[in-house]
Amino acid sequence: MFKHILVPLDGSNLAESVLPAADYLGRVLGAKITLIHIVERDASPSVHGERHLTSVEEAEPYLEDIARRSFSSEVSVEIHVHKAATSDVARGIVEHQHELTPDLIVMCTHGRSDVRDLLFGRIAQQVVASGRTPVMLMRPEGKAYKKTFSCRTLLAPTDGAPGHEPGLNVAFGLARATNSRLHLLSAVRTLGTLAGRHATTGRFMPGTTQAVLELAQNELESYLQRQISLFQAQGVSVSAEVRRGDPASVIVDTAAACEADIIVLASHGKAGMEAFWAHSVAARVLAKARRPLLLVPVKKNE
Repeated sequence: MFKHILVPLDGSNLAESVLPAADYLGRVLGAKITLIHIVERDASPSVHGERHLTSVEEAEPYLEDIARRSFSSEVSVEIHVHKAATSDVARGIVEHQHELTPDLIVMCTHGRSDVRDLLFGRIAQQVVASGRTPVMLMRPEGKAYKKTFSCRTLLAPTDGAPGHEPGLNVAFGLARATNSRLHLLSAVRTLGTLAGRHATTGRFMPGTTQAVLELAQNELESYLQRQISLFQAQGVSVSAEVRRGDPASVIVDTAAACEADIIVLASHGKAGMEAFWAHSVAARVLAKARRPLLLVPVKKNE
């Protein structure tokens, strides 16, 4: 399971909202935490009323203070400040995957301004698209950030594809480490939620398309039953269901219904900002969900 967690911080309360989750994961997984700040070139001291670090001299004592007051005594915390200022913070974090070799990145991804949304969106896209490290994205709402975090239920959406099983493996490992209930979910589109060429086929061949969708549902139900048997045999409490509809909407609705603490989802991290946010189910889930989303990169050709 995860043994080294990287947490990017910029000095804002927004970015700090992920700290309770990082502390919790550090404790239950026995993982080391590295707090990182990338010095931004010509950085403003504030962004829409939020503090923003501007120098190494400011960042180092800030991270040291966070390490002292935000983590349990049993969690090992280190700090790292990239001293050479850069105009591309997102790229800086991606490059530090090679230097620091984390196996999980925990970060905030939603802000109160278009500028910050773009910044954290670029970071998320580039980190996931690099295909190296799982990243848990969190969207705090308003100023009432949660001061504690725990995990009792994990939601793991799956389409049954062998190439996406790394997502299920991470969900299983996290469920076992946190003693959480694992709920598996598969979504099969309805005729009305088909997209692209499948929607065209559905309009001209509704009977055939409906039969194909029903076959897909039956296959996924069998697949999920096999996964239940496998995970239960290893001591994990697990349940599963297949639901019909748009995949992103089904995932978000199910996460709310089962009160999932984390959604674990495999992602190809499509290259390019437009492709990632326009076509990725993960991005659409992130846009709608108010729960942490743990993206597990999978190889592009799978």
